[in-house]
Amino acid sequence: MATITKRRWTTSKGEDREAWTLAYTDRQGKRHKEQFAKKREAETRRVEVEGQISKGAFRAEAAKKTVKDAIDAYIKHLERRHEKGEQVTTMYLRNTTGQLRGHIQPELGDKKLSELTARGVTDLIYKLKDNGIGLPTIRRAVGTLSRALQFAVGQDMVAGNPVKGIRVTGRRGEGSEKVVPPTKKELADIQKAAKEQPERRSKQPTGLLLRIQFAAAAGLRASEQWALLWRHIDLDTAVVTIETRVDGFGNFDTTKSLAGTRTIPLGKTIVAALKEWREETRYGKDEDFVFPDARGGFTRHTNFMKREWKPLIKSAKVKDIGWHALRHFAISTWIEAGLQPKAVQTLAGHSTFQITMSRYGHLFPSDDHSTAMDKIAAALYAK
Repeated sequence: MATITKRRWTTSKGEDREAWTLAYTDRQGKRHKEQFAKKREAETRRVEVEGQISKGAFRAEAAKKTVKDAIDAYIKHLERRHEKGEQVTTMYLRNTTGQLRGHIQPELGDKKLSELTARGVTDLIYKLKDNGIGLPTIRRAVGTLSRALQFAVGQDMVAGNPVKGIRVTGRRGEGSEKVVPPTKKELADIQKAAKEQPERRSKQPTGLLLRIQFAAAAGLRASEQWALLWRHIDLDTAVVTIETRVDGFGNFDTTKSLAGTRTIPLGKTIVAALKEWREETRYGKDEDFVFPDARGGFTRHTNFMKREWKPLIKSAKVKDIGWHALRHFAISTWIEAGLQPKAVQTLAGHSTFQITMSRYGHLFPSDDHSTAMDKIAAALYAK
């Protein structure tokens, strides 16, 4: 039972004041008091609190803590996990912090957790769109907010997560996850430019052409390819085992997900090129990087893009594509070769079948509608 009483007092300066006090007891028997300037505000809060208590959804902290408090707690939680090496990389921590501090906190940070609603989150999405923020960025930011609030639920800061179930939608085709891989001609032009590009003055050759061919055949993520050691490649059985990755800060970790740990078969041409490369490189021992930098360390992707890839794309005179496009190319060739969707998911290291189909499903061959209907009719009306 909640009660509302009027309170009057006189300040130290002799000024008369009044307010409305809401008093109530939660399911654990703890007494709470909240003060409001107007009676209707106290009444609104009373109805809300009584409903939450009756449903077992009341959290006292929600009326005091703000969205910023939830963000702070979540980031601190991630920082502790990062320090302990619990699957939170430096890159993930920085990206998550940037999304919460840059897009969420300025708009919702001061709002009490008890006042945050799905409507409020939807309004934020519209505002970010109006500010010219792209759909992929908005989706990442809203997803990160949802994870932060889910953590707050687990900490008894709030009873529910109002972001859960909210979708960031756009115009048809806008922000689509469907992948359009480079064409075979574009890849041929890139390889031709790589062959014509003179090696930099260094005792350690770059192996740029092989880097490209390997990425376009094995479909590794950049973080996986740059972490690859010679012991991960069995040149006799023609397979490469993916089990580690490295981020731009030099932090080595297990693969992006459990599904990321996988074995990929290699073609004879790539195996032959790798054997030749192991003879040519100064770093051919089992614990050496397959594609090292000039000093034998891991390749820093940002430097590689700036010094090698971007100039190469310019000289090849093809559209400006990222290195990740080579992974898309590899997966598209697996599909073209007739591999089944589940096999493609395994080789690509996707954590779910849905990811594979949402990005590459349109590339799988299918019967036209007429043929499909003929087959159905034949089965239904067979004599």
